[in-house]
Amino acid sequence: MTEADELAQRKMQFLFALRSKGVTEARVLAAMERIDRGAFVRGIFAERAYEDMPLPIACGQTISQPSVVGLMTQALEVGPRDTVLEIGTGSGYQAAILSILARRVYTVDRHRRLAREAQAVFEALDLANIVSLATDGSRGLPDQAPFDRILVTAAAEDPPGPLLSQLKIGGIMVLPVGQSDTVQSLIRVTRTEDGFDYEELRPVRFVPLIEGMAGD
Repeated sequence: MTEADELAQRKMQFLFALRSKGVTEARVLAAMERIDRGAFVRGIFAERAYEDMPLPIACGQTISQPSVVGLMTQALEVGPRDTVLEIGTGSGYQAAILSILARRVYTVDRHRRLAREAQAVFEALDLANIVSLATDGSRGLPDQAPFDRILVTAAAEDPPGPLLSQLKIGGIMVLPVGQSDTVQSLIRVTRTEDGFDYEELRPVRFVPLIEGMAGD
């Protein structure tokens, strides 16, 4: 088997694993087929890029397992005209998936190194509709608000007020909530004319959402 054949087989298994975990929305699967996770995993873990597992990245953070990325993206129900805010750029993989589905993606991270390295990958992949910023994600991005969709890739005890206020009427936010790193739930928040509707989706484990900039 050639290297190209082996890679094609691994990608096919990757997509099969996504479907088996509940990622069934055609646009999401197409985006995840198009964006190569291998571009976002470096060093000794690169050979595990197509496995459905979280992997360590710089600054003590992780790249989420693909099935969780797919399920969160699917729950967000992104439309082609939507502007999306992502809190927690990390490797940039989730933002890249969102960029295929949305009109524009703003992604922010408290680690300057992660924001810088992700931006380099976005440019290499010619993903021109992503704006990557190093800033305190717990405050959102008020200068660009309101947003059609907000995705948070770190867990808070409750949905942060600044982020709720930056969501459009009819907008959706998907985020993990929980008071510890062992008991967390992925929830979907929909903003209505009268307030917010909350829906619990599934148990998850994410790093905590931390206020302020990292000292790196």
